[in-house]
Amino acid sequence: MSMTEAIGRIQSIESMLQQLTQGVRPQSPGAPAASGSAASSADAASFAQALSTAVGGSTAPASGISQLASSLGLGSTAGLGGVAGPGALSGVGSSIATGTGAVGVTGDAVVAAAKKYVGVPYVWGGTNPAVGMDCSGFVQRVFKDLGVDLPRVVSDQMQKGTPVASLAQAKPGDLLVSFGGEHISIYLGNGKAIDAPVPGQTIQIRDAWEQQSNLTAIRRIVPAGGS
Repeated sequence: MSMTEAIGRIQSIESMLQQLTQGVRPQSPGAPAASGSAASSADAASFAQALSTAVGGSTAPASGISQLASSLGLGSTAGLGGVAGPGALSGVGSSIATGTGAVGVTGDAVVAAAKKYVGVPYVWGGTNPAVGMDCSGFVQRVFKDLGVDLPRVVSDQMQKGTPVASLAQAKPGDLLVSFGGEHISIYLGNGKAIDAPVPGQTIQIRDAWEQQSNLTAIRRIVPAGGS
């Protein structure tokens, strides 16, 4: 399942949960309210069916639903009748990278993934670490390793995520775009950055040459990492 499909299905599940928790189950006028245990069972069955429908199944058992919820990063499934309850979806939105679909990825993970490519040569237009990468190819590869989809070129990459107001507010994992969109690097924190600089050099960690005066944009693709 792709991350985009997972997000769409999570949204469908959230909508169904809202209907369930707002008491939309039909009830005949004058009919007595269901007992606590009966209501709980009805909620469990309804949620299991809703989740099964959302993920494309029709008769998935509760145990399968629980495993699926876990695989989608929905947290604990100790909710209604042993399947994922409404609380299991809390916080999912905040852990999804804006416009990318990554679940649970932070800036610290971006930094760790980027450091694996130190020493790879700069190759203009390159996207293959076995051969070489340019600045945007490197950034795309790092995020792809973490399940985050970014476009290929700087001009498109700088439109993703959310803006950061200044270098002083940048966090590890943020993207630093400089020189009018001609170059992009990954901020490591403490004034350091990692990038594929220019032909003849390799991907390296260095003092960030990006300063407030030549920065075009700072973009936060995933939740901030360390300080």
